[in-house]
Amino acid sequence: MENWHDFEVSSPREITALLRSIGEKNQLIRMLVAGESDVCVTSILEVDAEGGNVILDCSISPDQNRRILGAKRLSFETTLDKIRIMFGGNHIESCTFEGSPAFKMLLPTSLIRLQRREFYRMATPVTNPVRALIPQPAELGGGSKAFPLADISCGGIAILDNSLVLGDTIGKVYSDCRIELPEIGTITTGLQIRNSLDLTLLNNKSNRRLGCQFVDMPRSALNAVQRYITKLERERNARIAGLE
Repeated sequence: MENWHDFEVSSPREITALLRSIGEKNQLIRMLVAGESDVCVTSILEVDAEGGNVILDCSISPDQNRRILGAKRLSFETTLDKIRIMFGGNHIESCTFEGSPAFKMLLPTSLIRLQRREFYRMATPVTNPVRALIPQPAELGGGSKAFPLADISCGGIAILDNSLVLGDTIGKVYSDCRIELPEIGTITTGLQIRNSLDLTLLNNKSNRRLGCQFVDMPRSALNAVQRYITKLERERNARIAGLE
């Protein structure tokens, strides 16, 4: 969640309103006890703004309830009107709500609210590819090398490294990278490799697809990425309309 600070909601009044709406609409919530390995489906039963608590439904599994009560930190994911909502929680304890077992947790101090466009990956053009200019270390000759993008989102990009010069070390950070967004402008950001996939093309040549997360991106650059994604969606919708 710390990587999505630009989408963070920290107003107690707004957090309370969002959680109440989730409860009123009976939206199911994924409670991650230990990452994806231990997931419980829950819902919000009540939001007590004055007491600073939120009441959650408990699991049907007594063993899982014990793990939840013993967890130091919990993560929650849900949607509200097609908006993805994520928040964390701790200090969870057992209680009763309307005569049934439940959980009581402190209201989160912040949550993440992501519009669809903000986490949706959009494929970039193939014929006239967008390029990321990534500085190269001195041992590789220095300067910057251009890499074509495969897709883009407000969280990061996927690039194609057909020369296999960047390596595939997960977590490696490249600073001061420039991405030239057509009709929008050039942005500068850090890029951290988050995943790597080696590909064999039809001509038997090798290529490597690197999923990269934006690091220390200025808000102005994020706004530029949002505008570019909107532009790509408009162009795609126009093509689809032209084919109908």
